[in-house]
Amino acid sequence: MITSLTGVRRAATAVLAGGLLLTVSPLAAPAQAATQPIPSISAKGGFLLDQADGKAIYGKANNTRRQMASTTKLVTAITVLTQTGVDLNKKVTVKQAYRDYVTREGASTADLRTGDKLTVRQLLSALMLPSGCDAAYALADTFGTGSTRTARTQSFIGKMNKKATQLGLTNTKFDSFDGISPTGNNYTTPWDLAKLARHAMSSSVFRDVVKATSYKTTAPTSTGGTRTYTWYNTNKLLGSYSGAIGVKTGTGTAAGPCLVFAATRNGKTYTGVVLNGTDRFNDAAKLLDFGFGSSTARTMKLRSLPVDAQRD
Repeated sequence: MITSLTGVRRAATAVLAGGLLLTVSPLAAPAQAATQPIPSISAKGGFLLDQADGKAIYGKANNTRRQMASTTKLVTAITVLTQTGVDLNKKVTVKQAYRDYVTREGASTADLRTGDKLTVRQLLSALMLPSGCDAAYALADTFGTGSTRTARTQSFIGKMNKKATQLGLTNTKFDSFDGISPTGNNYTTPWDLAKLARHAMSSSVFRDVVKATSYKTTAPTSTGGTRTYTWYNTNKLLGSYSGAIGVKTGTGTAAGPCLVFAATRNGKTYTGVVLNGTDRFNDAAKLLDFGFGSSTARTMKLRSLPVDAQRD
């Protein structure tokens, strides 16, 4: 829970097992944030950290495990990008199984067409902007190992879990490549997910993907033609909050609306998470304002998505 500023200096020394912060502390916050009231957010859990050093700025229920919906895909992306010798220009052929999966699950989609050949770089945009579960499937199938699609995707999920272990995240587990959890064992905490996001944002390719409000590209079809794809970023904080640079939305029945976000101003970057929040974009703006010592959230107007764009 969030503490009030009264007595917080004493609370600042409290830690949970494993050394995770229990409470918000103005001792950890930047000087400008220390003069601001701790923000009230709709989300059941939230966290904000300094991208440069990982220092905690804010936390609410930051060690409570929750499902994370499509914010899972940022881990899908960084797992791909940290593969040894990854070739972003490698062509991947879209299989009908990817489209069938999206239809069966009623999932968000990049509308990848069977037989089209997209590069890994293109698939990363298809994954992160419209939150394409078909793109997630394609990447997991490509970068996992095994003789069947099931074996390859399970192998890839294993790599995602290995990534969490490497980062010391003991409250994070994945059972899916896209956040559509078949067992309910796809969970994280605000603190863990913020740390994952900080790791992902250290990749220049990842940053380039997630900062775009839209992405237009072409891909060869199975018949020798060319198809044009246009994807819009479901993260409406981009283009709405000054300095916003990413990163990923997520919405699910169990998870509720979620958002991983980041912004840079005057050379300072903050990265944060809100899980299960009814007003996630304004929650994110409030937390960023807390870090930057600003009041942008009060006047922010959210960017509108085209009628035919995916929502997540």
